[in-house]
Amino acid sequence: MIQPSHPSLRSIREKVESQERLSFEDGLTLFAPDTPLQEVGELANLVRERWNGNAAYFNINTHLNPTNVCVYRCIFCAFRSDLRDPKGYLMDDDQLLERGQEAVQSGCTEMHIVGGLHHQKKYDWYLNLIRLLHGAFPHLHLKAWTAVEINWFEFLTRRSPRSILAELIDAGLGSMPGGGAEIFHPEIRDQICEHKADATRWLDVHRAAHELGLKTNCTMLYGHLETAYHRVDHLIRLRELQDETKGFQTFIPLAFHPENTGLSHLKKPSALDDLRTIAVSRLMLDNIPHIKAYWIMLGIGTAQTALAYGADDLDGTVRHELIYHDAGATTPELLSVEQIQALIRESGRQPVERDTLYREVLRSSENPTDWHIGEAIPIPTLS
Repeated sequence: MIQPSHPSLRSIREKVESQERLSFEDGLTLFAPDTPLQEVGELANLVRERWNGNAAYFNINTHLNPTNVCVYRCIFCAFRSDLRDPKGYLMDDDQLLERGQEAVQSGCTEMHIVGGLHHQKKYDWYLNLIRLLHGAFPHLHLKAWTAVEINWFEFLTRRSPRSILAELIDAGLGSMPGGGAEIFHPEIRDQICEHKADATRWLDVHRAAHELGLKTNCTMLYGHLETAYHRVDHLIRLRELQDETKGFQTFIPLAFHPENTGLSHLKKPSALDDLRTIAVSRLMLDNIPHIKAYWIMLGIGTAQTALAYGADDLDGTVRHELIYHDAGATTPELLSVEQIQALIRESGRQPVERDTLYREVLRSSENPTDWHIGEAIPIPTLS
């Protein structure tokens, strides 16, 4: 039994040990600088092991950003480009198929597809991109288009999210990433991405996806203009939707990287803030099975440490990641399976390769690119 010495954690500890839900005020207490991080981490680890035992998950995946040209001008984004900017690009079908072929030959089980909202591309371009890749590589799981992109498709088509998502699923969409959530509270959202889908629209898109049986992830961008109040508000809104739909698989706290953005005067979050955010997220999101320590943004050492602070997933090999490297991430652009497994074992955890839907991936010892899906990883029933 954990015995925190800090008085503010006594009631929280009792709630965690009896699996009672934490309140908004509890979240603020956990984020408070004078609440000992180590003790918050120990509580988060208790919940982490209750959900996932000693396992730490990873997958073999690649990123695809078909264009960086974007109608929005979010001040935190270093990836976007104007239409006529020399930095701007747009991939054609041959390039998309080449990237898919590379993914399959590298043993990837997932392609993570997000990008800019190109001024000159109609909805059919985004739809046909999914259809093209799924038709050529039917065993490659396509995790594509954030709620912000789906909301843009609504604007282009004047159709409902449910109708659009149903058509994308029919074309080969396998799941949705959790990007675009940023910070839900309008005090902050209006400052960093005022024209983008607001919190209500973001949540409505994920609600529609869940109603169609589509699993999704969720995120929070932290370490810029927000306060602990805004972080807790964000987490509770996610928790409330998960109570309703049970469609979120994984929460990914995304550490803000200020370089090359409109907020370049800010310092990026410290490793201590990263670990606290992961730990508090694990404690507040009592109904979401997995918390990801995204090594691209956190750095390898912090991500590894996070496996003792509530995280149970490191993401994956992450080929061709551009968005956070454009914003100054200094992490490698690719980790090998052996490197990821070594990081997990060094932390005292057991590496488990998963697919996007958290089923164990079993690979041939003679040919690692020959794989099949095992049983779904069991999720405990928590009261």
